[in-house]
Amino acid sequence: MPTISGLRRRGYTPGAIRNFCEMIGVAKSNSTVDFAMLEYCLREDLNKRALRVMGVMKPLKLVITNYPDGAVEELDAQNNPEDESAGTRKIPFSKVLYIESDDFREDPPNKFFRLAPGREVRLKHAYYIKCESVIKDEKGDIVELRCTYDPATKGGWSDDGRKVQGTLHWVSAAHAISCEVRLYDQLFTKTNPDETSAGDYKENLNAGSFTSLYPCYVEPGLKTAKPEDRFQFLRQGYFCADADSTPEKIVFNRTVTLVDTWAKLEKKMQVKK
Repeated sequence: MPTISGLRRRGYTPGAIRNFCEMIGVAKSNSTVDFAMLEYCLREDLNKRALRVMGVMKPLKLVITNYPDGAVEELDAQNNPEDESAGTRKIPFSKVLYIESDDFREDPPNKFFRLAPGREVRLKHAYYIKCESVIKDEKGDIVELRCTYDPATKGGWSDDGRKVQGTLHWVSAAHAISCEVRLYDQLFTKTNPDETSAGDYKENLNAGSFTSLYPCYVEPGLKTAKPEDRFQFLRQGYFCADADSTPEKIVFNRTVTLVDTWAKLEKKMQVKK
């Protein structure tokens, strides 16, 4: 429920709520404010303070066949591009990784710039890789990708000037921490829940407002995350460590996605004016 305690547990910040209240102001008559406006305030606040990390929600195994067996590198990663004082961190890189299953297509559609057979992409903070083959199980489901990497592209850039369009997040399979991720969406399917034919707001309840994913994998540095610690999972959204976390299993709540719905609505309103 969108109560103050519920918002706090999901990772909403006091500053975001204060900014939201300042934006909507006070009126003498009743009015309805789009929830996307609150999410806009939240993104603006978390963008400045949340540390950037990598987390894989739906893991797909990726093996770099030409990477040395048993080798491990520590790569530098920026903690927050909006705050230079946040510094950098080290992330382990090895032969076997996890990437998002949604970041691969065996038969990619038009304008799909992520990984596909024969295609080269960039691993964030790491190297260029190229998919060479696909491993499937007896049901025909993809269970593993075999790729090669270019050692000359460390840091994600090429000296020969070649460019890639896709950049993927990843974690090292040998070092990643398994966790549960709870995905929250809007509680109602309509901006005004009372807009129903029968006058029953329950008709507008969103059946997909909550999803739990396990196992997900995150960087090893998140092992010490405490309840209410907030992070931006690159390309995913903002997340907060939950009070249900234990030393054996960390739980993260998705606070808000990276898609800025309010900015789109605001642009539409300006066009109408």
